[in-house]
Amino acid sequence: MEILLVGSAACITALIVSAWLMTFAKWFPIPGVDEFLIDYKTMIRAHVDYALMALFCVGFYGSGVNLPVIACWCVAIGGFTNPTIFTIAAFDTNFWEKKKWKVFTALSFVVSSVGFMWVAYTFILHVIA
Repeated sequence: MEILLVGSAACITALIVSAWLMTFAKWFPIPGVDEFLIDYKTMIRAHVDYALMALFCVGFYGSGVNLPVIACWCVAIGGFTNPTIFTIAAFDTNFWEKKKWKVFTALSFVVSSVGFMWVAYTFILHVIA
């Protein structure tokens, strides 16, 4: 289950990096950086999503319920890759038209959905028992 803490730490790191990047892009324009971040609104979505996923990982870890290790891996991986989709999209104007990103997005959603639903199922079993 410790992978949830690693996933949370990765999301927290990405959260801070995205905050600094948005700050520089918005208020302290640096040639190259302000041109680098194309879609500020999408970057905000990524930023918020990283925070939520970090909280989910910590919450699941601290729940006191013994969670399946593979479900934890799915949550940690999917929890990081889902917001990363928005991060990449914020830098690439043609993100949503590219097949490789559509495949990455689909895989990320499948992995995170499996993990989150498995955790939810485990919570229900815990309550029933």
